[in-house]
Amino acid sequence: MQVWVDADACPRAVRDILIKMAVRLKINVTFVSNQRHHIPRSEFLDTKQVAGGFDIADEFIIERASANDLIVSSDLPLAAACIKKKSYVLTPRGRLFDADNIHEALTLRNLKEELRSGGIKTGGQKPFSNKDKERFANQLDRFIRNYWKY
Repeated sequence: MQVWVDADACPRAVRDILIKMAVRLKINVTFVSNQRHHIPRSEFLDTKQVAGGFDIADEFIIERASANDLIVSSDLPLAAACIKKKSYVLTPRGRLFDADNIHEALTLRNLKEELRSGGIKTGGQKPFSNKDKERFANQLDRFIRNYWKY
């Protein structure tokens, strides 16, 4: 089993939590990005820098994700593609997506996109907060306890 991180949009606090978890529990984590990220050296941590371009990092993760892997991303199309492969997706804000709830999230995303293209303001996402960090850490812990066999 593997954790794949959509690293370009991943908050630093979430990266730090994942790094500590990987080393403590000996779980492989790969950070995939268009930009270079400094990750400590560990046999359980890896980085993959992909070429710049729209969805290149997403495609890299989708190609390599397997059943029961955990994907850390807030990108819903990436989440949906990985869930089709029986992976799980955890957002940096602590929401766990699976086959039971991804369709609803995609439908809402698409509706908001249509409204925005029609000129209606739908508001943006709030800044990442300590509460988000806490929610992510707690959900990651629950996921590992309940779903992951390592």
